Amino acid sequence: MDLNCQYSFITSSRHVLLEYCSRISEIDFVTENSTFGRGSIRNLLVHIGNTYEFWIGRHALNLEMDFTAYNTINNVLQAKDFFVSIDLLVHRFIDVYSGKQLEDLVFVVNNQKITASPLKLFSHVITHEFHHKGQILSLSRHLGYIPIDTDIIR
Repeated sequence: MDLNCQYSFITSSRHVLLEYCSRISEIDFVTENSTFGRGSIRNLLVHIGNTYEFWIGRHALNLEMDFTAYNTINNVLQAKDFFVSIDLLVHRFIDVYSGKQLEDLVFVVNNQKITASPLKLFSHVITHEFHHKGQILSLSRHLGYIPIDTDIIR
Protein backbone atom coordinates (compact mmCIF):
# COMPACT_ATOMS: atom_id res chain seq x y z
CA MET A 1 0.00 0.00 0.00
CA ASP A 2 1.51 3.27 -1.06
CA LEU A 3 -0.42 6.00 0.72
CA ASN A 4 1.97 8.66 -0.62
CA CYS A 5 0.97 7.71 -4.16
CA GLN A 6 -2.72 7.73 -3.27
CA TYR A 7 -2.39 11.06 -1.49
CA SER A 8 -0.74 12.54 -4.60
CA PHE A 9 -3.98 11.71 -6.46
CA ILE A 10 -5.90 13.59 -3.76
CA THR A 11 -3.64 16.64 -3.86
CA SER A 12 -3.75 16.73 -7.66
CA SER A 13 -7.54 16.80 -7.56
CA ARG A 14 -7.47 19.42 -4.78
CA HIS A 15 -5.09 21.55 -6.84
CA VAL A 16 -7.58 21.54 -9.72
CA LEU A 17 -10.38 22.51 -7.31
CA LEU A 18 -8.37 25.35 -5.76
CA GLU A 19 -7.38 26.67 -9.20
CA TYR A 20 -11.07 26.65 -10.13
CA CYS A 21 -11.88 28.46 -6.86
CA SER A 22 -9.31 31.14 -7.74
CA ARG A 23 -11.71 32.19 -10.52
CA ILE A 24 -14.50 32.72 -7.97
CA SER A 25 -14.79 36.25 -6.62
CA GLU A 26 -13.59 36.79 -3.05
CA ILE A 27 -17.12 37.86 -2.10
CA ASP A 28 -18.65 34.65 -3.51
CA PHE A 29 -15.85 32.64 -1.86
CA VAL A 30 -17.06 33.66 1.61
CA THR A 31 -20.79 34.17 0.88
CA GLU A 32 -22.82 31.92 3.15
CA ASN A 33 -25.67 29.82 1.79
CA SER A 34 -27.71 28.08 4.48
CA THR A 35 -28.69 25.20 2.17
CA PHE A 36 -25.09 23.94 2.20
CA GLY A 37 -23.85 22.29 5.40
CA ARG A 38 -20.96 24.63 6.21
CA GLY A 39 -22.38 27.67 4.44
CA SER A 40 -19.67 28.91 2.07
CA ILE A 41 -16.95 27.64 -0.22
CA ARG A 42 -14.38 28.96 2.26
CA ASN A 43 -16.07 27.24 5.19
CA LEU A 44 -16.26 23.95 3.32
CA LEU A 45 -12.55 24.11 2.48
CA VAL A 46 -11.61 24.91 6.07
CA HIS A 47 -13.91 22.15 7.33
CA ILE A 48 -12.08 19.69 5.05
CA GLY A 49 -8.77 20.78 6.58
CA ASN A 50 -10.20 20.70 10.12
CA THR A 51 -11.12 17.07 9.60
CA TYR A 52 -7.51 16.25 8.71
CA GLU A 53 -6.40 18.24 11.78
CA PHE A 54 -8.84 16.34 14.00
CA TRP A 55 -8.33 12.75 12.84
CA ILE A 56 -4.77 12.79 11.52
CA GLY A 57 -3.23 15.47 13.74
CA ARG A 58 -5.01 15.17 17.06
CA HIS A 59 -5.90 11.50 17.13
CA ALA A 60 -3.45 9.59 14.93
CA LEU A 61 -0.39 11.73 15.69
CA ASN A 62 -1.44 12.81 19.22
CA LEU A 63 -0.63 16.45 18.46
CA GLU A 64 -2.07 19.41 20.31
CA MET A 65 -4.04 21.01 17.50
CA ASP A 66 -5.44 24.51 17.25
CA PHE A 67 -8.14 24.01 14.66
CA THR A 68 -8.14 26.58 11.91
CA ALA A 69 -11.06 29.00 12.22
CA TYR A 70 -13.17 29.77 9.16
CA ASN A 71 -12.55 33.51 9.41
CA THR A 72 -8.76 33.08 9.23
CA ILE A 73 -9.08 32.08 5.56
CA ASN A 74 -10.50 34.87 3.40
CA ASN A 75 -9.29 34.04 -0.10
CA VAL A 76 -8.05 31.14 -2.19
CA LEU A 77 -4.38 32.01 -1.71
CA GLN A 78 -4.82 31.63 2.05
CA ALA A 79 -6.70 28.36 1.44
CA LYS A 80 -3.79 27.07 -0.64
CA ASP A 81 -1.36 27.96 2.16
CA PHE A 82 -3.63 26.24 4.65
CA PHE A 83 -3.56 23.03 2.62
CA VAL A 84 0.25 23.13 2.51
CA SER A 85 0.10 22.68 6.30
CA ILE A 86 -2.44 19.88 5.89
CA ASP A 87 -0.15 18.16 3.37
CA LEU A 88 2.74 18.30 5.85
CA LEU A 89 0.51 16.75 8.50
CA VAL A 90 -0.58 13.93 6.17
CA HIS A 91 2.97 13.19 5.05
CA ARG A 92 4.07 12.99 8.68
CA PHE A 93 1.17 10.61 9.35
CA ILE A 94 2.15 8.43 6.36
CA ASP A 95 5.77 8.31 7.56
CA VAL A 96 4.81 7.42 11.14
CA TYR A 97 2.45 4.63 10.09
CA SER A 98 4.45 3.25 7.17
CA GLY A 99 4.13 -0.53 7.31
CA LYS A 100 1.59 -0.25 10.15
CA GLN A 101 -1.47 0.87 8.17
CA LEU A 102 -3.63 -2.03 9.43
CA GLU A 103 -2.75 -1.90 13.14
CA ASP A 104 -5.55 -0.75 15.41
CA LEU A 105 -5.39 2.65 17.06
CA VAL A 106 -7.64 3.36 20.02
CA PHE A 107 -8.75 6.80 21.13
CA VAL A 108 -11.70 8.49 22.79
CA VAL A 109 -13.96 10.91 20.94
CA ASN A 110 -16.96 12.44 22.72
CA ASN A 111 -16.53 9.96 25.58
CA GLN A 112 -16.75 7.08 23.11
CA LYS A 113 -13.93 4.60 22.53
CA ILE A 114 -13.01 4.47 18.83
CA THR A 115 -10.87 1.78 17.24
CA ALA A 116 -9.60 2.40 13.73
CA SER A 117 -6.53 1.54 11.70
CA PRO A 118 -4.41 4.26 10.10
CA LEU A 119 -5.74 3.07 6.74
CA LYS A 120 -9.31 3.55 7.94
CA LEU A 121 -8.51 7.06 9.23
CA PHE A 122 -6.82 7.92 5.93
CA SER A 123 -9.79 6.56 3.96
CA HIS A 124 -12.16 8.56 6.13
CA VAL A 125 -10.45 11.91 5.65
CA ILE A 126 -10.00 11.55 1.90
CA THR A 127 -13.57 10.39 1.24
CA HIS A 128 -14.80 13.19 3.50
CA GLU A 129 -12.79 15.65 1.40
CA PHE A 130 -14.37 14.39 -1.82
CA HIS A 131 -17.87 14.60 -0.34
CA HIS A 132 -17.37 18.27 0.48
CA LYS A 133 -15.58 18.94 -2.80
CA GLY A 134 -18.84 17.98 -4.49
CA GLN A 135 -20.69 20.44 -2.28
CA ILE A 136 -18.21 23.18 -3.20
CA LEU A 137 -18.81 22.55 -6.90
CA SER A 138 -22.60 22.51 -6.38
CA LEU A 139 -22.47 25.70 -4.34
CA SER A 140 -20.39 27.38 -7.05
CA ARG A 141 -23.05 26.41 -9.60
CA HIS A 142 -25.68 28.09 -7.38
CA LEU A 143 -23.48 31.19 -7.40
CA GLY A 144 -23.49 31.24 -11.22
CA TYR A 145 -20.18 29.52 -12.01
CA ILE A 146 -19.69 26.53 -14.28
CA PRO A 147 -17.99 23.71 -12.32
CA ILE A 148 -15.09 21.81 -13.84
CA ASP A 149 -14.06 18.17 -13.59
CA THR A 150 -12.03 17.66 -10.43
CA ASP A 151 -12.14 13.87 -10.34
CA ILE A 152 -8.93 11.92 -9.85
CA ILE A 153 -9.36 10.53 -13.37
CA ARG A 154 -10.19 13.45 -15.63
